[in-house]
Amino acid sequence: MRKNKRNATNGKKVRYAVVGLGDISQVAVLPAFQHAKGNSELAALISSDPSKLRALARKYKVKNTYSYEQYADCLKSGEIDAVYIALPNNMHRAYTEAAAEAGVHILCEKPMAFDEADCEAMISATEDAGVKLMIAYRLHFERGNLDMIERINSKKIGEPRIFNSVFSQQVKKGNTRLKRDIGGGALYDMGIYCINAARYLFKADPEEVFAWNVSSNDERFSEVPEMTTGVMKFPDSRIATFTTSFGAANRSAFEVVGTKGSVKMDPAYEMAEALKAEITIGDDTTTKTFQKRDQFAPELVYFSDCVLENRQPRPSGIEGLADIRIIQALLKSADMNRPVSVRPTDVRRRPTIEQEISRPAVEKRPQLVKAAAPGAGN
Repeated sequence: MRKNKRNATNGKKVRYAVVGLGDISQVAVLPAFQHAKGNSELAALISSDPSKLRALARKYKVKNTYSYEQYADCLKSGEIDAVYIALPNNMHRAYTEAAAEAGVHILCEKPMAFDEADCEAMISATEDAGVKLMIAYRLHFERGNLDMIERINSKKIGEPRIFNSVFSQQVKKGNTRLKRDIGGGALYDMGIYCINAARYLFKADPEEVFAWNVSSNDERFSEVPEMTTGVMKFPDSRIATFTTSFGAANRSAFEVVGTKGSVKMDPAYEMAEALKAEITIGDDTTTKTFQKRDQFAPELVYFSDCVLENRQPRPSGIEGLADIRIIQALLKSADMNRPVSVRPTDVRRRPTIEQEISRPAVEKRPQLVKAAAPGAGN
């Protein structure tokens, strides 16, 4: 293994470049540095738009700005220790490999990449370079979802048998999430939450999947399906089903039914509102609300700690690879109209309550600079 010859940290803070300044970066990632300032520093911004760079650099008091063409210069500048990659899915591999080659650590948005080959190449590149790679599964640090894992592990609902989930929203015409060539589509963008939730709640990976893609005549869905329904068969005769859509009203929920009771989260996956749980055991139902929190600062805090303390982060690239293998199998099933086996992934560690990190919510949604939320066009 080639050792990383760069200084891993700048004192006690990890210096980040945020690569890509679209909706998710502006709404969540950039504000999160204020709540992660104990060990994380926003040191550079990278975008193809000079006016966007200038505006956001002023707002967040960032001195170092680069275009995509200058990415290599940023990596070699000595100004950063890590990158937060918030680019379209099809760009994750190239930007990860370049960072690894330069000895820079990588926190990459999910989905990890477009296909299995890209994921495997990213894992190999970071292992060879001796740098850290983490995939940004924000709910792996969020109290509500972790609490559901604990309740299921406690066997209070008996043996978990059934998982069902819906995650949907209306996406306006022209949004990049509707572009096939950059890895768009509801399955990659939202369905991955349902898939990942089923995996961490069942503490296992599916063995076989079946899926249907369905679209109306709406011109928005000329490149990607309007919605996908998936069925996943897990070990020990357990079943998970979900539907994800870019053409339906906002919905974000899951339910796990066990032999003695059930747990439900509604909403379950949102980052901009409180999450609510309902636990039913026999005839008794209790509810619990998990107040809105900053879900991105915990990722930065945790990943920076891993860099500073030389620990391997989780969720790692293996976690990202597992979801992409399932997505690829679901897409193959929908195309062939038959069940498809899922190649096993060696996921040894699942999320637990010990991973919870709490930071206060961002007080006010930032005003976007030359970017658009999914429901507001692009």
